[in-house]
Parts: sequence; C-alpha cells; structure tokens
Amino acid sequence: MPDTKPSAAPAAGKKPAAINAIWLYLIVISIITAAYTGAMEAVGKASFSAAKDAVTLALGLIGAMALWLGIMKVAEAAGLMKAITKAIRPLMHWLFPEVPHDHPAMSAMIMNISANMLGLGSAATPMGLKAMAELDRLNPEKGTATDAMCLFLAINTSSVTLLPLGVITIRAASGAASPGSIIIPGLCASICSTAAAIFMAKFLANRNKSKTPPPPQTAAAEVAPPSETATEAKTEEPELSPPGIIGKVIAWLSIIAVAAAIPYSIYKSGGLPGGVLDCVTAGSTWLIPVLMGSLLIGGYLCGVRVYETATDGAKEGFNTAVRIIPFVTVIFVAIGMLRASGALELFTTFAGKYTQLVGMPPECLPHALLRPLSGVGAFGYMAELVNKAPDSLGAFVSSVLHGSTDTTFYVLAVYFGSVGIQRIRHALVAGLTADFVGISAAVLFANLFFER
Repeated sequence: MPDTKPSAAPAAGKKPAAINAIWLYLIVISIITAAYTGAMEAVGKASFSAAKDAVTLALGLIGAMALWLGIMKVAEAAGLMKAITKAIRPLMHWLFPEVPHDHPAMSAMIMNISANMLGLGSAATPMGLKAMAELDRLNPEKGTATDAMCLFLAINTSSVTLLPLGVITIRAASGAASPGSIIIPGLCASICSTAAAIFMAKFLANRNKSKTPPPPQTAAAEVAPPSETATEAKTEEPELSPPGIIGKVIAWLSIIAVAAAIPYSIYKSGGLPGGVLDCVTAGSTWLIPVLMGSLLIGGYLCGVRVYETATDGAKEGFNTAVRIIPFVTVIFVAIGMLRASGALELFTTFAGKYTQLVGMPPECLPHALLRPLSGVGAFGYMAELVNKAPDSLGAFVSSVLHGSTDTTFYVLAVYFGSVGIQRIRHALVAGLTADFVGISAAVLFANLFFER
C-alpha cells in the first residue's frame, strides 16, 4: 500500500479546500441557531452521539470491506477484472484517459459503478475504496485529488441506480398501490444527475488544466517510472496452480447445482411472481451470494489460491476501514449538530412555500437537504414520509429523489480520507452540481409520471 499520510500543512500559495469552510460553517450555523432556538443542550448531545455513530459505522464497515476487497483480490489475480475492463474499455478510456486501461484502478472503478447501479451498496463501498487506493498510486502529487479521482467521486455522488430496491421495498411495505412505479422516473433523474456530474467534472478539469503547473519531474519519477512499474508488476504476478480434474469437476458441478436451483426455487414457491418487477425484486436476493461465488469459483478454476489471496486483500480492507474513522467522525458531528439545532426545519419552513411552485411539495424539502449530508437520515425521512401517505405526491417525489443522488459529503470524506487527500479541487462542486440537477430532475419526472 502507498504512503497515504497527509502533509502537515498545505503547500505555500495554495488555497485551502472548500470543504474546510463548509465544515466549519455547518458547526457555526448550528451553534448560532441553537442559541436562538434554545436547542443548545440538544446540539451538545448530538455532537457526542454523532461521533459515536460515526465510529460505529466505520467499525461496521471493517467486515464488509475486508470481505469484498479479499474477493476482489481473487478476481484480480485470476485476470477476471481485466476481462471485465476490456469489455467496456472505449467508454472508460473516454471517461478516464489518464488511467491505463489495464491498471487495477480501472477494473475496481467498473466494479464499483456496476454495484451502485444494481443497488449493492455493501459491495460498492469497498470496491470504491479499492479504486481510490489504486488511483492514488498514479497520483504524482500526493494529498491532491487528480482529475480521475474527481470524476470518479462525481459519478459516485450522482448515483446511477437501475433498481432502487431499498426504496421499492419501503413503498411495498407501506402499502403503496404501485411500489415499482418509481423505477422509470428515478432512472431518468439519475441519468440527468450523472450526465451533469460528468460534464461538470470534465469542464472544471479542462478549465483548471492551464492554471495547474505540471508536477515536478522528480515527483513523477518517484511515483512510477515505466521500468520500475513494469518490474514491480512482474514481481507481484501471482503464482497460479489450476486444480486437478477432480477439483474442476467439483467446481463445475457446483455451478450446475446453483443454476438448477433457479427452476427448483420457482417450482417450490408455486411459480413465477406476478409481474416483471416482482421477479426482479425476488431475484435481487441472489445477486450478492451468486456474485461472490462466481468470482471465487472463477479464481479457483484459474489457479488462484483463493483463501490466501482473499486474506491478503482482507488485510487491506481492515487498514482502509481504520483510516477513514477520523474523516467520517468530523462529517457526522457537523451534520448531527445541524439537524439538532433546528436550522434545517427553519429553512424548510421558509423555503417550502416557494418550492411548491416548482412542483416540490414542502414536506420533500428536508429530504432534499438531507440527501447530500446524511444517507441514513435521508432514508429514514423518506421512509417516514412514505409510511404516512404512500400514494401521495410528496411520497412519490421523495422516493424518486432518493435514488437520483447520493450522500455527497459522506462519499467525499470517506473516499478521499482513505488515501489522505486534503486538496479535493473541483470534486465538491461537481458533486453538488449533480445533486442539484438530480433533485430538480427528480421533481420534474416525478410530477410527469405521478398518477393523480
């Protein structure tokens, strides 16, 4: 793993990142608001409870990251990741021209984006952190985000989601007449937010390119001279020992057994669920176990020592999870204090009457404000809104909105914090642009598709 310790102070002549002022004023606004609303005690308690929640969340991620980075290590050693990357090389090369097509960062980014599209959040985060670590290997200026990092983060915050299964489940449990009716408007809004994220990241990268001096030759040489990189890659090439005939037979029989279980489970449950959406929802429970088993069996058949390789990858996951604790903590504290102070409620009370004019019900505004700040808080608010009136316009708008953007500040804090990035450049602007476009598009498409 590369040295990811941040420098003690920013280099002379460089402006501090925008996240510094944003984080500071979130806390200052919380304190000022609490002073006038009488919520100072609640704000004080929220600072401690939010810090505790942040550490609990980070510790809870250790297991997931250790598992999935271990599985990714197996897939990488078997060459499966290179095969996936090759399939969509033209698109990824256009998006990330500075990343070599056969670099591990490319395959990790593809896996992360794919997991997000399928709603596999538990698998997407470890893969995203792996991608950031690999991108940092190509970084000539440690502590400063590259164009590829900024674009990757912007795509993550725009949340391309094909199937928002979590939201659909909440709507179904609340008794909504058509739980899956949010899929098409949500997909349209998500496409708009992702397009905005890519455009803004590319635009700002090209605009700042002329202003950014080229990195010193020594720094570039220290990162990865071509000869050194080739030598290192050659020495790290894993030793493959394919299984014998018995091992191959058992592996293929396992694959056949899982495939045969599909018609068996349909027969046992009394036939196919009614409707395409119900079939997709039922099949979603198979995604993570089947993906895990496929990558491991594929690695085994290619000759990878799956247990040893997975444990090596799991060590990286453990170290990464520990490194992100400070960054998650400070973001959670600021958000917790802001919510406890009542500042969000005051703003939504004032602005709600204006948002209604553009099709956003006032009750959806808190969700729109929470979404870039707190994923858990936004999901909880959306679930409460849907539970109260599952077939209302507000519940429909909130359901579509939740899948069209992601938790921008959390993603930036965790992903950049994992590799010691202090100067985030235009990543925040691109992410917030995606949030604004995604929320606006969600309101537009929700109103167009809502059945009154």
